[in-house]
Formats: sequence, structure tokens, C-alpha cells
Amino acid sequence: MSVLGPNQHNTRDPKILLWTQIMAFIIVSLFIFLGEASMDAESPDFVPSVFTYKQQASVPVQKIERLARKRRREALKMEQNGHSYSNEVLVPDEESADMDHVPLLHDREEEEAETEPEPMVTQKTYNALSQKYEQLNNDYFKLRTDFYTLREENQKLKEELHQSHFTFATVKSKATYLLFLTGLTSTIFSWIMTKLKPSVLQQVPCLKLEDHLLLVLMKLRLGLSNRDLAYRFNIFESQVSRIVRFWFPVMAAVLKPLIKWPSKGAALKSMPIAFRRNFRRCRCIIDCTEIFLERPSDLTARAQTWSNYKHNNTIKYLVGITPAGAVSFLSTGWGGRVSDKQITLESGFLSHLEPGDDILADRGFLIRDELAAYGATLRIPSFTKGKSQLPAREVHSSRKLSHVRIHVERVISKWKSFKVLHSVIPISQVDLLDDMVTVCGALTNLCKSVVPKRESVSSMKDCVMV
Repeated sequence: MSVLGPNQHNTRDPKILLWTQIMAFIIVSLFIFLGEASMDAESPDFVPSVFTYKQQASVPVQKIERLARKRRREALKMEQNGHSYSNEVLVPDEESADMDHVPLLHDREEEEAETEPEPMVTQKTYNALSQKYEQLNNDYFKLRTDFYTLREENQKLKEELHQSHFTFATVKSKATYLLFLTGLTSTIFSWIMTKLKPSVLQQVPCLKLEDHLLLVLMKLRLGLSNRDLAYRFNIFESQVSRIVRFWFPVMAAVLKPLIKWPSKGAALKSMPIAFRRNFRRCRCIIDCTEIFLERPSDLTARAQTWSNYKHNNTIKYLVGITPAGAVSFLSTGWGGRVSDKQITLESGFLSHLEPGDDILADRGFLIRDELAAYGATLRIPSFTKGKSQLPAREVHSSRKLSHVRIHVERVISKWKSFKVLHSVIPISQVDLLDDMVTVCGALTNLCKSVVPKRESVSSMKDCVMV
């Protein structure tokens, strides 16, 4: 048994330890919160500071209570760790009676009440929330399904809209479709584009040069109006007019060399057997064709374009066809009232003739003397006017002539497969008609010959055009 001195304490006793901590807390609290700041270094309230001190209006009771609660929690924690405490309430001496007392057991209950969790929701509220959650979850899945469905539908509509535009990129893969729209295969289309590219400019920024050419060929092949083409290509009508007015003259200038007057040797080499037997010296077959014109408001123009044969306002063209079925001559446009003879004499056709040439024509071409001046011979069917019956010789020659002259009608029919030549040309586009006719004639020469192959010595190596 050890003997303790008068100033020694048993620090292992929990009660003494707790009492010591409480007294230290009270003393520190008194010095910190109840004292006044002093600049005297010997004073327990000495607070060295460079700032001006302001006296507190009252004791910060809330801070004291918070610190007391902290101490009580620490004491409870120590008790839970294995220390035994008595149920007595420890109270400090009378000097600290003005402070709040610290009843441990009572404060323990308050602490437990403060830390006690909030009560759970009722079963009825829980069921309502669960039902609402399920409903919102179902709505979410339904909306997500609708979203994916609408997105796929939107993508399909975008693709269909892109495919609906008349662009060369969308139709070039469909051979029959391109053939219907332009009358050309994709190979010939690309060849023409290559020939035109150095001479043309892009008139509408949203369309490529291939789309410009497609628009022009569709106008020629299908005879579509500018408004129709504007709807199809999703552009303005004024832009279609700008494309047409720029491209037709350029195309006519570039493709006009395809309409070539053949030499005698070339004509004889490609001559079909039907011509070789009876018309070996045939150089050309001529005929006139008329294109309907919108009725002019000017009386003079209306009279000049009136055709007694068509009973309408027309523009007349002289067409020359080689024995092989190629377009070799195209005149400029004339008013419908002009005779076939006048067009032949004034169109420059006679300048192509050479001595010994035979020219096949219809009865309306009364130009025998004019051809004779160039050493050429006119072959037309015999006239029946004033004759009760033709001699057998004239009947036989007329029959042979009609048999070969039918080829010019077939070529003109093929030339007019470009429906713009069957349509009524507006007055605003009359100045472009010569260029349209030239382009259609050049594209006709890119077709195979209308003469059957069994009748040809050598066939033309051209594209197939419907």
C-alpha cells in the first residue's frame, strides 16, 4: 500500500478525473467568456492584440451551452467505453452557481432525444409514392419508345426527301429513270458534261453543274415548263430561267459540230443498200417541219407566223437528212407562212451542194432550176394534177422514191421525240428556239441510225436513246 502525499491525487479514479475536467471547463469558461480583455501581461485576461477591443454586450450563452453539450457527449462516450458512474448528479461549488448546472443523466436523455432519427412515412403515403413512381416509370419508357420511333421516321423522311430531289446523284444509278428523263445513258450524259464543263458556269449555287445539265435535258426531253422544273429542283422559277438562258446557247455552240454535212465519200460509205441500188448519188433528203408558237400580240408577227398548213402560228425549219439517217443540215427558224422553196433558197442549203448530187424532196420543193445551177438534181414524186392516170414508169419511180424518202420522216419523228418541239413555245422563249432545235438535232445524231441494220453497210456506233 502506497502512501500519497498531501498534494498528490489518484488520477485513475474516474470520479476524480471527471470532477477535474468539469472544474477546468468552468474555470476556463469564466476566464474566456466572463472576463474583460486586458493589456496587462500579468492579468489572466491578457489578450495581446493590435485591434481595438470592443466590450461584449452580454455573455454568449449559446456558445457556453454548445461547449457544455460537447463535454457531456465526451463523458457519455467515456462511460460507454467501460467506466462506471454513479447515478448522482455532480454539481460544482457555489462560485459557479450563476452558470448552467451540468446534470449528466438528464442531459444524456436530451442528447439521445436530439440524435433520435425522424419517424418513417406512413404506409398509406408510401403506397401512394410507389404507385406514382410506377406510373412515371411507365410514362418514361413509353416516351422513350416514341422518341426512338419518331427519330427513325424522321431519318427515313429525310432520306426520301433527298431522293425526291431531281439531282444527277439520285438518278444516275437508275438507268431507265435517267433514260426517261433525258433520253441519254449515263455514259453519254457524262461525255456531254465533259465537253460542256470548260464553257459553262454554275448559275445556281445549290445545284451542281450535272444538275444544271439534267434540268436543261429534262426541259428538252419532257417539254416541262420553267415552273414545273422549279418545283422539281426546289429552286425559284427565275433561277430556272437563268439556267436555261445561259445553257442553251452554250450547248448549241458546243454540240453543233455533231450536225455535219458529209463528204461524198462518207455518204457513199454509210449508204444503206436501199439507196445504193436506185439512188447511189443521193447526198441528202430534205423536208420542212413546223413547231407551234404562242400567238403573238403584234399583228405583223402574228401574220408572219401563221401557217395555212397547220392552221396555227408556227416556226418553220428546213431539215436535211443523210441516206444513213443522220441530221446533216438545220436551218434557222422562219415564220410559218414562208414557203419551202424560199427557206431552201435563203437558208444556205444550196452552198453545200456539189455537181452530181441528188437531192430527194417532197412535191412542195419547186427548186429544180435552182439546184441545176449548182449541178445537182432534184428527185421528187410525180405530180398527178391534170392527169387522169400516171404512166407506169412514173408510178414505179415515185414508189421507189417514197420507199427511201420515208427515212426522213422517221428521223424527224425521232428528232421530235424531244417533246419541247411538240409543245407550244412561249413568246418569251422564241429567241432560244434555234438553240433548242440545234441541241435536239445534235442529240438525235447520238442515236443509232433509224435505217434497219440489215439495210446498212456500216452502222453508226452511237448511244441507245428512247
